Amino acid sequence: MNKKFPGFSPDALAFLRALKRNNRREWFQPRKEKYEALIKAPMCELVECLNAEFAGFAPDYVTPPSKAVYRIYRDTRFSHDKTPYKTHISAIFPHRTAMKREGAVFYMHFTEKDILAFGGVYGPERDELLAYRALLAERHDEFQQVLGGRSLRRVVGELQGEQMSRVPKGFPCDHPAADLLRHRQWYLEDVLDIKLLTSPRLVPELARRFSAMAPFVEFMNQAFSRKPERKKLPFMAF
Repeated sequence: MNKKFPGFSPDALAFLRALKRNNRREWFQPRKEKYEALIKAPMCELVECLNAEFAGFAPDYVTPPSKAVYRIYRDTRFSHDKTPYKTHISAIFPHRTAMKREGAVFYMHFTEKDILAFGGVYGPERDELLAYRALLAERHDEFQQVLGGRSLRRVVGELQGEQMSRVPKGFPCDHPAADLLRHRQWYLEDVLDIKLLTSPRLVPELARRFSAMAPFVEFMNQAFSRKPERKKLPFMAF
């Protein structure tokens, strides 16, 4: 029998609220053990329980906690915001063959206010972007069938993502998939009530959303299934 995740302690949310008010090394360092007990260890446990769910509907996305859970430390090298710690706690589940977490992924995070469940493509590099557009240009009818799935629409709604104002170069302006090709991002997401974080319902509710997203995520990753190795694709403007 799979291990049941009981939910986070309410003290985890209190810690995040306090961190948001006191985002300084001098405050965090004396409380690092508290962070690890209240947030890091339960987050790893949550990932293990989600992996047990992924094994049933998306086994290629099972990800060890050491690779799934993001560090709390921010990279401030190129940011005007020099606060050292993230105030959201997150995990990512890429395809097992993905390099550097590219491709369509499952992702979740929580803040002190809400929980996000996400599936899809958020910040693709140029070669990835071209591969997705080539896939959608060729198989847009199939993609629309995936998006039209009753479970997907009921659980996570419509396709989202930033779009260009025009169809990108290399594709005809009147292409039947013009709206899809204008996307720079393709994703589905749902925001969950923060009350779930401290409840044993957290894993089932996240798994229900990820399961609904799975056909979409799998479809998008077919953009890379035609070639045994990733190759640099010709330049294409965004």
